Amino acid sequence: MNPASQDINLNSPNKAVDVDGADSLTDVPVEGAMSSPNPLPPGLTEEEAEELRKELLKVEEEITTLRQVLSAKERHAIELKRKLGLSPLVELRQNLSKTLQDVQTSNAYVRTSEKLGEWNERVTGSELYQTASATWDDITHTEAYKKTQETLSQAGQKTTAALSTMGTAIRKGLGDMRNSATFKSFEDKMGNLKYKVVGTKGNGEATSETETTPTQENPPF
Repeated sequence: MNPASQDINLNSPNKAVDVDGADSLTDVPVEGAMSSPNPLPPGLTEEEAEELRKELLKVEEEITTLRQVLSAKERHAIELKRKLGLSPLVELRQNLSKTLQDVQTSNAYVRTSEKLGEWNERVTGSELYQTASATWDDITHTEAYKKTQETLSQAGQKTTAALSTMGTAIRKGLGDMRNSATFKSFEDKMGNLKYKVVGTKGNGEATSETETTPTQENPPF
């Protein structure tokens, strides 16, 4: 048969190039085309694999059942907490309190507290700490320290007294100025000026300046 006129089946699962190098494709069996998609591990027979598959299916069914039981138990627990008035916030506080209590009673916390106490005793009992404390006590009892404290105290008292005296003088000066004849004359002038500008009527309405000022007989214009 002529290779050019040979019918080529493109939908065939097995295709191979002709041995002579021609462009035609022939259906030839391909190794592993019909093999199992999941080959068995070495040393495992088909019977053993079937038993393992059955056991796996059983375990998965048990897992599904346990999940359903757990979900029902959780819903029941939520309902009981609601009836007891245990809100999520109250439960969180209880959990935090219990956690804090567990931490305080833990061995690590106890050992840390003991270690900090030992360090505190070593620091306060050290020669450097005692020397510094004694030095500060000596400083506070020196004559220079006492004089400095007295000076600062006197300066503060003098400053307070000066400010008080200044305030009294200012208030007295303002009172004297207000009671002076000059200030009263100034107030009278301001009152007359206000009366001339605003004016009054019997009904309390303001009048214009032309109504309160008399008209000149001989106007300049």
